[in-house]
Amino acid sequence: MSTKPLFRDLTGEDPDPEVTVVESLCMNCQQNGLTRLLLTRIPYFKDVVVMSFSCDHCGYQNNEIQPSNVIPDRGIRIKLLIKDKQTLNRQLVKSDHTRIEIPEVNFEIPSQSQKGEVTTVEGIINRAISGLEQDQPARREQHLEVAKQIDTFISSLEELKNVEKPFNIILEDISGNSFIENPNAPKTDPDCSYEYFKRTTEQDHELGLFTHEEVTDEKKEEKTLLHLIKEGEFTLEDIEGEVLQFDTNCPSCGTPCQTNMKMTNIPHFKEVIIMATTCDTCGNRTNEVKSGAGIEPQGVHIEVDVRNKTDLTRDVLKSETCDLEIPQLELTVGPHALGGRFTTVEGLILAIKDQLNDPTTSHIFGDSKDQMALVQFEHFLTKLDEVLENKINITIVLDDPCGNSYIQSMKDEDEPDEQLRITHYERTFEQNEDLGLNDMKTENYGEEKTANST
Repeated sequence: MSTKPLFRDLTGEDPDPEVTVVESLCMNCQQNGLTRLLLTRIPYFKDVVVMSFSCDHCGYQNNEIQPSNVIPDRGIRIKLLIKDKQTLNRQLVKSDHTRIEIPEVNFEIPSQSQKGEVTTVEGIINRAISGLEQDQPARREQHLEVAKQIDTFISSLEELKNVEKPFNIILEDISGNSFIENPNAPKTDPDCSYEYFKRTTEQDHELGLFTHEEVTDEKKEEKTLLHLIKEGEFTLEDIEGEVLQFDTNCPSCGTPCQTNMKMTNIPHFKEVIIMATTCDTCGNRTNEVKSGAGIEPQGVHIEVDVRNKTDLTRDVLKSETCDLEIPQLELTVGPHALGGRFTTVEGLILAIKDQLNDPTTSHIFGDSKDQMALVQFEHFLTKLDEVLENKINITIVLDDPCGNSYIQSMKDEDEPDEQLRITHYERTFEQNEDLGLNDMKTENYGEEKTANST
């Protein structure tokens, strides 16, 4: 019997999708109805759970869609500048926990006041107008002054759609599952900025995220996942030679699988931890690299010129905090796109190409019916192929504030590599803040505790 992914595309090749039927309470008549659950993948979006409820007693029906993806480690704040009517047509993905703000008109849609949806910037404005107009007839009879104020505000929202002057729309989502289309992708969007932030404890609780100690009321000292290794218990060779395995779910289809983890040493650099996941169900393969050491005292900026086949074979370690840029292609890749990788220059370019072609993430390029966006996308993929064939010379730029990224030199240690430029720099306050270093106390940290106890 062949196994199938948990989340599958709805196609003619799969005419009998697996639907789970659960008996559940009807909130309308308090009798028992049926809830049907379907795990599927929406093209150009993500994996979702489609829920359909129906009650034979009163005829009540309800449909809802919930995302099934893992909640990212950080929230996201997106700011888009609207300069013309074409920008109003940008696709927009918002979750239940998205707060939307238009500062120019003092307009805000609070978090959890609307269900998550896939819409456009204009669709957000139209939905707000429809919601405000819904009870206006009753207000005009009971509270005329309030109705006039709302009519004035509705007019200001209508004027936004004419884009007579630029305005901003801000999406702040603590779940990190919101997104605004970039029509110039994979090039940088000059009108849209992304900012990631660390959630507070209250925001974690709002998402239903609790630590082990909060759930079990256990102290960290009483039960910990990691235990100290006694001196001499294991040699370094034992640790580096051991491959650890732990259970996880496939990031593509959600099927249970295993991740292998191993420590290895990169010559002339440092120890790193390599994690690889292979799914026997859908065939998806992923690998990720994390530094085996801590954050370096300085950040690192690396530039390498790729001119021939030999340059494509250089080893590359791109950490999960490293930004990647190829100026000749106007390509900028943030640290969250590719994650940590230990590969070659050729492998890095292939990873970019594969991720752009991934059907689960290709929604970032908009509707495939948009011929201009489609032509731009295919042209960019052609440029990547030409780079791999050495028809185009490029420069790969890695900027890692943690200092944990690396590109191999093709010369001996005492000889300079003219095509490789490495610069170490002091991190800015904002970079230290993003890394959580500003509030970290590493010297005399026990003095305050001793002083308080006395």
